[in-house]
Order: sequence, then structure tokens, then C-alpha cells
Amino acid sequence: MDMNDKLHAVLREKFGFDEFRGVQESLLESLMAGESSLSVMSTGTGKSLCYQLPTFLMDGLTLVVSPLIALMQDQKKAAKQLGLKAGFINSSLSSADRKKAYQDLADNKYNFLLVTPERFRKTPFLQALQKNKVSLLAIDEAHCISQWGHDFRPDYSRLGEIKKELGDPLTVALTATATPKVQNDIRDQLDIKESASFIDKVQRPELHLNVDDVFGLDEKIQKIVMYNHAYQGPSIVYFALVSTLEKVSYELRKLGMEHLVYHGQMSPDRRKKVQNEFISSDDKMILATPAFGLGVNKANIRKVIHAEVPGSLEAYFQEVGRAGRDGEPAQCILLFDKDDISIHMDFIKWSSPDPHFIKSVYHLINDNELQYQQQGADYLREKLNFYNRKDFRVETAIRLLERWDCLLPDKVKKHIPIQPPDEEYLSEDHHKMKIKSLNEKLLQMYQWCEVDSCRSQMIHNYFGESTDVCNTCDVCLQGEGNNE
Repeated sequence: MDMNDKLHAVLREKFGFDEFRGVQESLLESLMAGESSLSVMSTGTGKSLCYQLPTFLMDGLTLVVSPLIALMQDQKKAAKQLGLKAGFINSSLSSADRKKAYQDLADNKYNFLLVTPERFRKTPFLQALQKNKVSLLAIDEAHCISQWGHDFRPDYSRLGEIKKELGDPLTVALTATATPKVQNDIRDQLDIKESASFIDKVQRPELHLNVDDVFGLDEKIQKIVMYNHAYQGPSIVYFALVSTLEKVSYELRKLGMEHLVYHGQMSPDRRKKVQNEFISSDDKMILATPAFGLGVNKANIRKVIHAEVPGSLEAYFQEVGRAGRDGEPAQCILLFDKDDISIHMDFIKWSSPDPHFIKSVYHLINDNELQYQQQGADYLREKLNFYNRKDFRVETAIRLLERWDCLLPDKVKKHIPIQPPDEEYLSEDHHKMKIKSLNEKLLQMYQWCEVDSCRSQMIHNYFGESTDVCNTCDVCLQGEGNNE
């Protein structure tokens, strides 16, 4: 049986599919020929299969690097259901669970392991990993490697060096969105040949892109009501800020409009329940922050409304890409209030605390544990002399300190301080570079909202593809009306 036959046999026996999708087959053939590869695949087109399937045909360990801690439990469960010996190690594990996972890793009990990039800084993990043969290094959300990406993370930029330390294993880098500049950066850092790049077309003719100029929250609510009546079927309304989402939810309930709500301040159990209710529905509307949709596979979403401008074209296209996966037309409406740009500039600042601020948060928690346990984030805000509740630098700093294993979440106490953050995490240069990149991405998003030519064509050009005008976006349709 040749390799292509083996790939199809595993696809049928383990995954229950008769045919590969998009670039999956070409990518897998490249990997199984021993060629490290890069793939850009649209959201929902089966990235995970591209590192799950090879695991059945290789000896050793498939090591999956991902920043998405919230999805790892579900990814582990899915891999186990396929028959893989799967596990994950990240900062959400208790100290005892993490110690057991390290021991299981050292005892070669995994052939599929999900980790965050920060894990490579931990000596116990590295010592356990050395007892394994890494057959495949899979880097998910690979755009995080590049400083030009929309979600650059410094620990991702170390993966080229880590790859060499692991003995230069076969590597696959995967992402849903990457401009040509980002693709080149990923290949350079991971030593991947350009010929081993498998880029799915971003073209989604079923998505009808529209920008609707509005002023103020009241008009946004009116438009959400109008579009919900105009276009039937399941819908997602995205918000950048939880506070805005809650205001809109309150007003919609006053109007008698039933809907679901999903955001990061809800408990994990509640989020899971809401997600499942939405997936099983035929007509539900959900108000959500961008975290909703990761790992969600629902083919018949008929509209995505952005109530606040996204921070980048990458984020925008990834979010609207959750609509119309059944190939039927879907409406993508951005409610554009120019004031949202200044709000988003504040959002960038609040979501990217500077290194000194992060260090101060750690030391305040470490030196004043009792006060912090009693008053939580409000105590930290008071000590750091700011009172704007929309300014969530404290919460962001705490999440970063958790990710870096500086703070351990605890069922009794809020957190247990473990160790100060490593100076490598506190680079002023990295921070300045991130702020600059985020502001540039926001400017590109603003320019797209203001464009007077085909919106789809501009997005295709941004991602390095050429295409004809779509004749379905609002600009194209307006042009047709003017030509009549």
C-alpha cells in the first residue's frame, strides 16, 4: 500500500471521511515525504486533522504547540475519541495534575500532546520531553511567530530555536490567516521551503460583506433588531467589550428579543452550555466576544454582525468566516461608528500592559496576599491609582502571569504567587513593537471600512490573492445601482 492509500485508509477508518478537503491531502503527502510544511487554511477547514492523522502513521510523539488554553481540554477529548494517547500541559492544571502529566510524558504514555509555547521554559517539562522521540512538531496559530502577525507572542518567536533543540523534527505550521509577509517570516524562522507551502484560497463568495455607518449605541441596537428580522437563521453579534455587550443585551431583552450571551467573564460550564445551545439551534442569535467561535463548527450561520470594529482585517475575516460554511449566502455586517476607532486605541493600550505594570501587579499580589484575596482586582486598581473599570490592564496582567506560571489559580484563594516573571517576558522593545503593530492593523481595518472599491477584492489583495470584484458587497451593489 503506497502512502496516499495509507492516508486515505486512516481518513476513512479513524475520521469517517471519504475525501480530503482543500489542501489537506497535498499537505499530508508533503509531511509524509519528510518535508516540513506551512499551511494557511480557512477557519473550519480541518487544520487539526493535519496533525492528528499523521500521528497514526508515525512512531513517537506528535507535539502540538498552541496558545489556545481554553480549547485544549476539548482537543484532548477529541483526540482520545479518535484513539490517540492524548494529553495536554498548560497553566490551567493544578500543581499535582501537572506533576502527573510530566511523569506520564517521561514514561512515554502520550503519542499526542498539546502544550503552550511558554512550557518550553520549564525545566521539568524539558526533562520529561527528552525521554520522548518527537516525530512531528505541529505549530497551531503559527502567525503568532511573526512580529507582523495580528497576535504576535514572544514565546512563539523562540520556536525556531526550540525546533533545533528537539533535533529538528518534521514540522507543520498552521494558521487560518497570514499575509504573504507573515508567511515568509514563518518559513524563515522554522526553516520551511517556499515549495512546501500549501495556501488555501481565502475566497468565500457566499459571504456578502457590508459596512453600515452608524452613530451611537442606540442606532447600533436598532440596526441589530432590523438585520435580525431581515435575515433569518442563526446569527452571531460580535463585541470588543463585555460592557457594551451587556448594555445591548439588556436593551434587547427589554424589547422582547430572545438571545444567548457568551463572554470570558462567564464560568466555563456556563459558556459550554451556551455554546451547545447555539450549535443545536436553528435560529438563535448569540451576543459574544471574539473568543466565541474557536472550535465551534456550525455550518448554517446566516449572519455575523460586528457591533464594534475588530482590531485587524485578520480578526475580521476569521470571525465572518464562521458564517456560511454550508456554502449558502450569509450576511456579514459591520456597524461602523467612527468613535469606535478611538475606543479601540484605548482597548489596545488596556489589553497590552507595559512590562513595569505587569511586574507591579505580581509584587502587589505577592507582598499583600491577604488584601488581594479579600478585594481582588479592585485592590490592585486602587494601589495602581486608576479607577476606570473599562481599563482591564489588571485582568490582562493576571492572565499573563498565570500563563507564565507566576501565579497559580486556586479554589480557595484567588491565586498563589509562585515566582516573579522572567525578565525575557518583560522586554520594552517587544512591548513597543506590539503596540505599533496593533495600531497599524487597526488603521488598515479603518481604511477597509472607508474604501470605495470592492471590499472582498481588498481583502483578497491583503492576503496576497488577486480576484475579480465580488458583485455582492455593499460597495459593488451600490455601484450597480448607480449604473442603472
